[in-house]
Amino acid sequence: MAIFTDPIREHADFGPGDAEWLHLLVGDWQMVADLAFADLALWFPHPDHGYVALAHVRPSTTHTVFHGDFVGEPIRQDLQPLVDKAWSSRAIERSSETNWSTDMALRVEAVPMVRNGRTLAVVTTHMDLSSSRMPSRLELTYRQCAYDLLRMGTLGLWPDFASPTGSRRGAPRVGDGLIRLDAEGIVQYASPNGVSAFRRLGDGESLEGRSLAEVTAGLLKDRRLVDETLPLVVTGRMPWRSEIESRGVSLSLRAIPLRDEQQRFGALVLCRDVSELRRREMELVTKDATIREIHHRVKNNLQTVAALLRMQSRRMVSDEAKQGLEQAMRRVATIALVHETLSQGLAQSVDFDELIGRQFRLSAEVASPSQQVKTERAGLFGELPSDFATPLALVINELVTNAVEHGLAGRAGTVWLIADRSEEEDGEELLTVTIADDGVGLPDTPHVEGLGLQIVRTLVTSELGGTIAWHPRDGGGTAVQIRLSLAAR
Repeated sequence: MAIFTDPIREHADFGPGDAEWLHLLVGDWQMVADLAFADLALWFPHPDHGYVALAHVRPSTTHTVFHGDFVGEPIRQDLQPLVDKAWSSRAIERSSETNWSTDMALRVEAVPMVRNGRTLAVVTTHMDLSSSRMPSRLELTYRQCAYDLLRMGTLGLWPDFASPTGSRRGAPRVGDGLIRLDAEGIVQYASPNGVSAFRRLGDGESLEGRSLAEVTAGLLKDRRLVDETLPLVVTGRMPWRSEIESRGVSLSLRAIPLRDEQQRFGALVLCRDVSELRRREMELVTKDATIREIHHRVKNNLQTVAALLRMQSRRMVSDEAKQGLEQAMRRVATIALVHETLSQGLAQSVDFDELIGRQFRLSAEVASPSQQVKTERAGLFGELPSDFATPLALVINELVTNAVEHGLAGRAGTVWLIADRSEEEDGEELLTVTIADDGVGLPDTPHVEGLGLQIVRTLVTSELGGTIAWHPRDGGGTAVQIRLSLAAR
């Protein structure tokens, strides 16, 4: 996002990794907003406006105090002195006055994000104090956890580059369950959702006062399947993710070690029941494997049909019947080749250049057993949708066969296959495919189309939604041009 990166790039004092560190902060600060029950804003110096807001996050554990979007806007005058003080002191600064805004009492803190002895930016927290109720133990614990994380930010200890940044589904969040450990891995506090998650695993006792590592070890049935990162996560020693599975329940765990200048004094462990997610992922894997197997079996069946057609053609006495069976055999073999390609991957697209490269040469060779026919390719098809591959491969097969049998008409020559992907002014992506030969050219009088060309026209217009046209080729011969839109695929 330009608003985030442009001011950072203009800051000459940044060293290696500083900008990435701030990006890591913004990528993970939803957790802090949820723990602090507060909105967070990230401020960066601006030569004309004092500071400019680079990012803003709202808590999911309470209501927001900022309903409007102020990212990219200059800092308010009443907030700038507090941010200036935090920038200079490199310590957390709290507003001495309660800030009343729109009938809401706000407590504002400014937290400098310091790395390698330099303040890189300032995070402000904005918490609503207008509620008259006493905060619960959960809320007090959450706020303390948020303070500890932000305090680590002033020391350059958080965010940690070793933290997981992968996109695997099911990453635990604050609301899913939180467990706070001391330096020895003993549970100091477990949120109700955290307790429920471990109860589903089979632990029936209270977690507080017990070693989370021992609790986890007691739940493991088959230790051969244990993630090797699990011991370091449940003791809070490393900022990693892990998973534990027991009694059909899968629990995703994430540890955030808490440190000060001297030592690690505890850890936060976020936990989430991901049983349903993992079940669905397994279903998808099973379905993908089933689809690949179906493609493989269809390919085998089609190859069997092609072999039967070949055997039948050898028994034919009539040349016309033999030629018809051979043409049917080629068409079946072309479809089988597409299914073979689809059976080798999970993607919904096909590398059409790899597929058609073999098919193009084979089509020309089969159609010209007694001719010297050269094949040349130009351009790239690229990745095409799987439902595009079969009809397009059949069309090219028919047109190449037609070019050899009728265009070259029994003599030596060359057949070209040219692909061109382009983009129109309106953004629509087009694919233009040209099959050309240096043969006898188009006939002077219209002729009746055979089955092959009827198949081609039907596939191009109905299956591919494109157009096809025949033209004389410069230098002699014929060129067939197919234009297809890729916008809806």
